[in-house]
This record gives sequence, C-alpha cells and structure tokens, in this order.
Amino acid sequence: MPDGDQRSAAFPNLALALGVEDEAWEGEGLGDLEAFARRAIEAALQSARMPAGLASELSVTLADDGTVRALNAEWRGKDKATNVLSFPLVQLAVGDVPGPLLGDLILAHETVAREARSEGKPFAHHFTHLLVHGLLHLIGHDHLVEAQAEAMEALEIEILRGLGIPDPYGEAAEEAPARNAKRA
Repeated sequence: MPDGDQRSAAFPNLALALGVEDEAWEGEGLGDLEAFARRAIEAALQSARMPAGLASELSVTLADDGTVRALNAEWRGKDKATNVLSFPLVQLAVGDVPGPLLGDLILAHETVAREARSEGKPFAHHFTHLLVHGLLHLIGHDHLVEAQAEAMEALEIEILRGLGIPDPYGEAAEEAPARNAKRA
C-alpha cells in the first residue's frame, strides 16, 4: 500500500487517489483531506449496499472553478462552473457493483464555498454532501426525473444523517440555488 494511502477496514480494497489542485481546500480546516473524503465515500458505499470486498479505484480532484468550468463545458456542453462533476468509467445501474476503476469526482472550491455560505451550512457539511452526491452518480443514481431525484435525495439524507450532518434538503435549503443546480 503506498504511503498516505489510508484504506479502512470497511472497504480495504478501495483505492482513493486524491489530488489537491487548489490549495484553498487546505485552508478549510478539514484536517487530512484524504481521510475526510474517504469517510464520506465509504458511508455512501455502505448505504448503497456495496460489498465490503469491493476492489475498485476512485479519483477525487479538489480543483477550482476554472478547472471545473472547462471540464463542464467540454464534457457536458455547459460553460459554467458547478460544484461537483462525476465521471463514471462505466455507466452503472443502481445496485451494479463497479469494476476495478470506479471513476472520477472533481469539485470546485469557489462554488462549494459560495453555496455553503449562501445556504448557511458549514463548509465541511456541504463538501461531504457533494462527495456523497457525486459518488452516488458514479454508482448509477441520478436525478433526471422526479422519482429518481426523490430516491437519490432520500439516500443522501440517510447517509449524511449517519455522518451526523443535517438534511441538506431541509426547509432552509428548499429555495437555495444549489439544490436546483444539482438537477440541471
């Protein structure tokens, strides 16, 4: 196991490749960013009933708005920054077990920070929610139609509750632009 690789007992065969491209992430008081991300990702995998022996690799890149905007324009045809982009290696259906390469998550610091402030949430809570949200996309969840959105949101709420984080879709977040942006 490489230095810095913090595999856990829950998913000992899950390799997490964390890249920090914008040092602003380091200033958010989250401590060890790899351990922070792994906690959210493993909680999502457990709640989604992925097998503990899952042998896969996930890349998480902590970037800035410019990087995410360029990727969003190139891959989704949307020339704007967004909070998180999910790039699955293979499109999975809900319940499918991923192969050896799960995919990539890329998060934009400025957007995540701005949304957390505007929604009155701690940065750590919003970041955790977006890691969970992005991971669920990688394992087949989506929110393109209302029934899918409700199921995905319910799972997100369950996962976050298990991590001690309040419902991100609660009354205070109901009118927040970030909620609507996630469905765009």
